[in-house]
Amino acid sequence: MAECVRLDRSASSHTMDKSITLPPDEIFRNLENAKRFAIDIGGSLTKLAYYSTVQHKVAKVRSFDHSTKEASSDKLYEISMQEEVSARLHFIKFENAYIETCLDFIKDHLVNTETKVIKATGGGAHKFKELIQRKLGLKVDKEDEMTCLIKGCNFVLRNIPHEAFVYAKHADSEFRFQTTHPDIFPYLLINIGSGVSIVKVESEDKFERIGGSSIGGGTFWGLGALLTKTKRFDELLQLASRGQHASVDMLVKDIYGGSYGSLGLTGDLIASSFGKSATADKEFSKEDMAKSLLHMISNDIGQLACLYAKLHNLSRVYFGGFFIRGHPVTMHTITYSINFFTKGEVQALFLRHEGYLGAIGAFLKGAEEDNPNQYSWGENYAGSSGLMSVSPDMNPMQRARSGTFDMLEMDRLERQLVNLPLLQDPSSYIPDTVDLTEDALAREYWLYCFEEALDGVVKRAVASQPDMPEAAERAEKFSQKYRHKLQTLRHQPFAYGSLTVRSLLDTREHCLNEFNFPDPYSKIKQKENDVALRYYQKAIKSLEELSWEERQFALAQGVLAGNVFDWGAKARPWLVDSYDQWLERLKGPPHKCALFFVDNSGVDIILGVIPFVRELLSRGTEVILASNSAPALNDVTNGELQILTERIAAMDPVIQAGLREDRLTLVQSGSSSPCLDLSRLDKVLAMVVRERQTDLVIIEGMGRAIHTNYYAMLSCESLKMAVIKNSWLADRLGGKLFSVVFKYEVPAGKSSQCSPPLTRS
Repeated sequence: MAECVRLDRSASSHTMDKSITLPPDEIFRNLENAKRFAIDIGGSLTKLAYYSTVQHKVAKVRSFDHSTKEASSDKLYEISMQEEVSARLHFIKFENAYIETCLDFIKDHLVNTETKVIKATGGGAHKFKELIQRKLGLKVDKEDEMTCLIKGCNFVLRNIPHEAFVYAKHADSEFRFQTTHPDIFPYLLINIGSGVSIVKVESEDKFERIGGSSIGGGTFWGLGALLTKTKRFDELLQLASRGQHASVDMLVKDIYGGSYGSLGLTGDLIASSFGKSATADKEFSKEDMAKSLLHMISNDIGQLACLYAKLHNLSRVYFGGFFIRGHPVTMHTITYSINFFTKGEVQALFLRHEGYLGAIGAFLKGAEEDNPNQYSWGENYAGSSGLMSVSPDMNPMQRARSGTFDMLEMDRLERQLVNLPLLQDPSSYIPDTVDLTEDALAREYWLYCFEEALDGVVKRAVASQPDMPEAAERAEKFSQKYRHKLQTLRHQPFAYGSLTVRSLLDTREHCLNEFNFPDPYSKIKQKENDVALRYYQKAIKSLEELSWEERQFALAQGVLAGNVFDWGAKARPWLVDSYDQWLERLKGPPHKCALFFVDNSGVDIILGVIPFVRELLSRGTEVILASNSAPALNDVTNGELQILTERIAAMDPVIQAGLREDRLTLVQSGSSSPCLDLSRLDKVLAMVVRERQTDLVIIEGMGRAIHTNYYAMLSCESLKMAVIKNSWLADRLGGKLFSVVFKYEVPAGKSSQCSPPLTRS
């Protein structure tokens, strides 16, 4: 068992006992491959950033050369496990009290660093400069704090879809996550440290401090210490959370006996902060004075923020800095202030990783030679702590632990991800159909489902690696980690942004990959593909014997039936049924180009999708087949699809001609999920979609067309096809198991087929 550490919180010692609780490899992961460091030291917290290379297994497929009669030539392709190296960013946050012990740990475990310099920012960088140089033997290169802050903010807004949130104190869900606009600029950043800096950010490298105030977090701390004799900032906030400001503040009703209607002032509005303390002959509680002070400073900052936002015509206003740090009472007072002064026109936005912005920015300054901004990055749910609940009674043991050490990991993606050019309004696009963060009944059901399925996933993972004796041990570690993630999400559904079926699936994939199970379904997919290919020519022959109208219906059924056997789709009308409108459209001119997001291996792709594609090609429509870049469940990957299509082309002249004439194109989607986020697709795919003047998008499967994209609005025609393979979901949608969704839609402004909504009852 790895040596573990426990945090001793006593006043006399800030050392790490070598006993229980936190394993070091969970805190400083992959240090042996660390290459570049940055550090941001604030008044109480240190944020460390480093880059590492991660070695992991990937499943590769290679086509057999059937002309040479290889021993295994009865199979379509062989599967091999190969080692690959990818890049990862690590960000760790801990209290300054532990900085010396952490630096010692890093020094002892650092092996092959080429780094001679550590980038540093923050007010404490100067204070700890000698300690860092002595412990790590690295030259400390200090970077401008505001520049680092902006760079870090741009990075998280661009790469983490659910980064920004609105705080709603009394709502069912504390956090309401915002969809990041594809163009993150311009925005206003209100950084509240000791004072307040108001920064207008116009582009990656163009920003300007347009205002500020000396009345900020330091004012709250300083005046609070004088009023309450409380010296610790967090204790002062705790006092404020228990206080009643109306005992100290003079309200409008205290002056006028009620509201001041002609000026639109309610009776409970603060007329004068601390106004009662001038006339009342009594002692005020520490809690009430702290609450009054917090309101006074928050309202002042809120009004300043609103004035600058209006002056510069900016609607996106982000708040960060030491004063915020995820404290509920602070976020609530700022939010209230912004809502009051703008009448709801501007929202106060907070950031999930606000505490890391400086460290991320400092790291990016030191990594410019690697051009990190030319890549897309994704949050690794397996290695990140996630957002903690701000409720003090919510999982207190875990809160205490993560309050000391908090981790964020981001993986560099092989492809640069961009929006699908055919999204009608990228800024309002939300991939997921149901937000489990807000829907408690749905959340409990899906968490239960994923827990129940875990043993089956473990068995499949072990079976996918029969020649690796240690697979069972790794699978058990995967099971423990993913089960722990599910337990965390039950208490903190907002940990990684909006909780959805997609994020539960993605978290599982991240955990499987961490323990070197890149493709648990590989053997199953291989077998199903081999079997389905044997029936391809027979299926095509049967289709060609049908009349045109019968064939169109059979092709639609084929895609749906390919998604699941024994499905009962013949009984129309279906749950969502636009088939008649689709048939009428087919009687018109052919589409120029169809983009088809495919789903499962085996029967689905070979006997469902390819015949459908074959018909489109025969009509004169070009086709782009978009498949996963990496494995997820039994979805066909781009590597597998290339081999399957070549094999089909060898026995089908229509497919062969499509490939030869470049009318059938296979492109990676950039995704490794059973669901589909149309705002994060491979840049090459987006380019091909534009070049081919795509005018039809087809999305199939429950993950891609129901869990995600059911409500997606496109600027061209779209066809969403799925069979509902979950009885609970079918019941929720007003149907039965194996109900069919066949949803044909046309762009706004033309006649559109309405379909029943997915209710959230």
